Amino acid sequence: HWQSGTFLHSPGRGRCAFFVQKKKRFCKMVAGKGKKYCGEHATMEEDGGGSRRIICPLDPKHTVTEDRLQKHLKKCNSREKPKPVRCSIDPSIDRSRSLSERSRTELESLLDKLKTAIKGLQCDIEDSVLSHPALHDELNNPKNGDSAHKHLKQQSSILGHLEELGLLGRGRCFVEFGAGRGKLSHWIHEALKTCEDLKRNDDLQLLLVERCSTRFKVDGKHQDVGVQFERLQVDIQHLDLSKVPLLQEKKLPLVGVGKHLCGAATDLALRCLLETPGLTEEDEPPHKCFRPSEPSEPRPGDDPESAPASSRSDAGSGPVLGLAVALCCHHRCEWRHYTGKQFFLQRGLGAPEFSAFCRMSSWATCGLRPTNQDCPQQDSTNQRGDGEEHEPAEEDDAMNGFLSAAEREQVGHLCKQLIDSGRCHFLKMKGYSSKLTRYIGSDVTLENILLTAVRTLPNGTSAPWNSNY
Repeated sequence: HWQSGTFLHSPGRGRCAFFVQKKKRFCKMVAGKGKKYCGEHATMEEDGGGSRRIICPLDPKHTVTEDRLQKHLKKCNSREKPKPVRCSIDPSIDRSRSLSERSRTELESLLDKLKTAIKGLQCDIEDSVLSHPALHDELNNPKNGDSAHKHLKQQSSILGHLEELGLLGRGRCFVEFGAGRGKLSHWIHEALKTCEDLKRNDDLQLLLVERCSTRFKVDGKHQDVGVQFERLQVDIQHLDLSKVPLLQEKKLPLVGVGKHLCGAATDLALRCLLETPGLTEEDEPPHKCFRPSEPSEPRPGDDPESAPASSRSDAGSGPVLGLAVALCCHHRCEWRHYTGKQFFLQRGLGAPEFSAFCRMSSWATCGLRPTNQDCPQQDSTNQRGDGEEHEPAEEDDAMNGFLSAAEREQVGHLCKQLIDSGRCHFLKMKGYSSKLTRYIGSDVTLENILLTAVRTLPNGTSAPWNSNY
């Protein structure tokens, strides 16, 4: 056979010997040791290639060996996946103006409101960079590049904070929101794994929640160790934890975790953990997608924060012990999902101010970066943070006339803190003691704030969850 003037006598070393007529070349897949063909073309083997290969009953586009059929059907990408129970969301919307569309007087008024609202809040965030011995070897592995090393540092610190709060232990279910590849859950499992536990892994569950289909998932490596790993491909705003079969089985206490849960995804995760969602209509039409930071006023009579705290122990899952979530991308928050509405309203602030503060919050991390308004808008409930390539909010020169770059950065941090303080207020109303901590250095990531919370005892102290629940 000829290709580009070169005669192809044989396939490459260790490659499949099947010639693809359409492409005029040999298959480039690797053949197994002692085999002539790859797994996909093993039927060409004269001796049958061992076990007979048959067409997958779920997808005729690929084949599988007959003796491995049952195992393959459990993990085939074409298998029917359980549909998560969806909860209703509020589709109301109120368009907001960008900062560039506001007058200087309006912008100065917003800054005055920000300074007034921030008074009385604890503005000094504690620096607490921790680590966990489970990641010691990997942190010192020279094969890891700079990017991998930064992720490992953050994961190690998050585990350190979980352990310090008494949340890192067996006898519970860890729910990782915006799981991506599932690295954080992987290290939680590694931290709790012992030789004795390998024989008895019935008291630890890890539920990974991710909206997108993800490649190179690490949770697939734990399928044979006995621990209960489960992945749900669903948007957090549609997830009802009380109806997840894994959580209904043993009703283990829950611990929520997340690494760089972008924008509104943090608020959706808090509501998912601590509120009982309403029922959804089966024939409800899909909701329209909105631009980042677009607020919507609550419907008349609605006060989402005034409702009594719901207990997940009354639902189909266990109680929530606490959470540890690394925050980011406040410019992607949305008023319709925000958990701190009551906190804002108490300070005379509403949806318009919230939207403006969300936009200003980007100054904390990209105050000097030029505008890139040609970039396509991304979903404000982005739930993935593996790459940490967070899209900056709109940038403009509206503030350049009377604010220096350092002042803009300070305003951005104040906006972030005000938004996060609303989340802390929400957690307090739900019976949790919360805290904002700078869990990693700014040289690792500029989005370095960790929101932690543990259940509060009747005497006002935090519950010591150092032992199994």
